[in-house]
Amino acid sequence: MSMLRRLFLHPSFSSALAILFISATSARAQVVIKVNDDVNFKLGVLGQFQADWLGDPTADDTMQNLFIRRIRLLFGGQVAKNVTFFVETDAPNLGKTLANGKNISPSVAVQDAYGEFKARDAFALDAGLMFVPFSRNSIQSAATLLPIDYGANTFNSTAPTQSTVGRDAGFQAKGYLLGNHLEYRVGAFQGARDARSHRSFRYAGRVQYEFLESEGTGFFYTGTYFGTKKVLAVAAAFDTQSDYHAYDADVFADHPLGPGAVTAQLAYNRFDGDTTFLTLPRQNDVLLEVGYFVRQLKLTPVLQFTNRSIVNTDVGDQKQWSLGVNYWWAGHNANVKTAYSRIDPRGLAKQNEFTIQLQLFYF
Repeated sequence: MSMLRRLFLHPSFSSALAILFISATSARAQVVIKVNDDVNFKLGVLGQFQADWLGDPTADDTMQNLFIRRIRLLFGGQVAKNVTFFVETDAPNLGKTLANGKNISPSVAVQDAYGEFKARDAFALDAGLMFVPFSRNSIQSAATLLPIDYGANTFNSTAPTQSTVGRDAGFQAKGYLLGNHLEYRVGAFQGARDARSHRSFRYAGRVQYEFLESEGTGFFYTGTYFGTKKVLAVAAAFDTQSDYHAYDADVFADHPLGPGAVTAQLAYNRFDGDTTFLTLPRQNDVLLEVGYFVRQLKLTPVLQFTNRSIVNTDVGDQKQWSLGVNYWWAGHNANVKTAYSRIDPRGLAKQNEFTIQLQLFYF
């Protein structure tokens, strides 16, 4: 009997294969290493590979890049009954030419790192590095976005608050009521710190009501459901630290319609850095996303529009719109997105951009 045959017939090896097969099957396309009923470990990966052409008005030429927009390793699981964790790394814009040159060997960043104790659907406590509970767009998973990327102004408060792409370290209470149709999130976060960390903490909260079907109790919002759910979610949120204040109101809809499904998102954000963050002027920002999924063709034409309006001045005002088509070869797991964008800053030269993105995702 060959060594390979003996290995496959060995009882411990056969048992291990059976456990892995059963875990993957029961998780419905989720790779799970199951230790017991209370302990398991999940693995995942996200890769977004882009080709991008952006007009350079200063040189009357085109900036061209072939790069990896996001490359992430995802880890999650459960360490005890009702106690879960999630960790995600990222090396963004790998290979892209940035202000300091070609970004060919960036450091790997910890994007998310939090644990959760869930007493029941009505109350859970999150702790660690996580999305601050503000706009829906800012809490959406990058792997399930409708367009190629987030809105241009979604993370405008990130730099002033010393955050990392909408994420901050802190604690958050989260829960779901009324048959999981009413969701709340409220938390205290580090925010911007001075040299001796004397500043007050940053506080944020969000309430969302889902009129049709519940979206479930996951941490991240989904950008499009391809009509598999009937969703109408309305929400409001706040974010504050010292004299800095921000407010959000947003609406999200995803619903079967004709031979496919429509997805739409509308958000209004008000940022005011006041004397706390002088680099964040008072502004009103709008985001609109609309797409129609043609089920038979696996195609979605997508429109995204953003507008930033600085209060009491035109300096810094900017409109941006993009029109593209997505091919959902395997839904969110494998797809190709294209978009033509027009960037229109008031008083400055306009820019045209064309982007193609290939996404591979599994978690």
